[in-house]
Amino acid sequence: MPNSRQHAGSHAHMHAQTRTRERRQRLAHEAARLMAEGGMRDYHQAKLKAAQRLGIHDDASLPRNREIEDALREYQRLFAGSDQPAELRRRREAALRALDFFRDFEPRLVGAVLDGTADANTAVSLHLHDDDADAVPRWLDEHGVPAESRSRHLRLDRDREGDFPVWLFGAEGLSFDVTVLPADVLRQAPLSAIDEKPVRRASAVQLRALLADDEIAGYEGA
Repeated sequence: MPNSRQHAGSHAHMHAQTRTRERRQRLAHEAARLMAEGGMRDYHQAKLKAAQRLGIHDDASLPRNREIEDALREYQRLFAGSDQPAELRRRREAALRALDFFRDFEPRLVGAVLDGTADANTAVSLHLHDDDADAVPRWLDEHGVPAESRSRHLRLDRDREGDFPVWLFGAEGLSFDVTVLPADVLRQAPLSAIDEKPVRRASAVQLRALLADDEIAGYEGA
């Protein structure tokens, strides 16, 4: 039979695990609140800011990105009310027009507008595919779309990663965030920062089907 010292040690270990789990939940919900209310879209930045605000500094208490995403969905369900679905649909409809505009670049919708967590602060994020890094800025310039250049670090797969050009611009009163990737990346999506699996993405055909499903769901819920 375990002696009293072993029993006390086991109890202390369970108590520490419970406290860590509770801190992770608190941090996940605070990070989700920061993302929902402040327009933050970087999970790592949101979790560090939440940890600073709550005064929690041990790495074991930092939630996984997936936990923050789940908390964000719950926050939106509880607090966003009727605005969030309308903002999401507005962005999905604009994304469909953007996919048509960029059709020569094999465009795909990615991010919060696709996964359903987009709100009034969310940009429409697209992946374009072309081996000519100058093709997209030329296209934007030819169509009179002023854009700001950035870069983004992405992991293409387990062995390849790098910095890729990003173009930020506004249209229809919305913000757009366009990452330009090599043509061969179309075969397999880059890895997600949330779970390190290939990111979910949608073509124009897939997005059109998603919008149709949303409309049917809206009728059934009315």
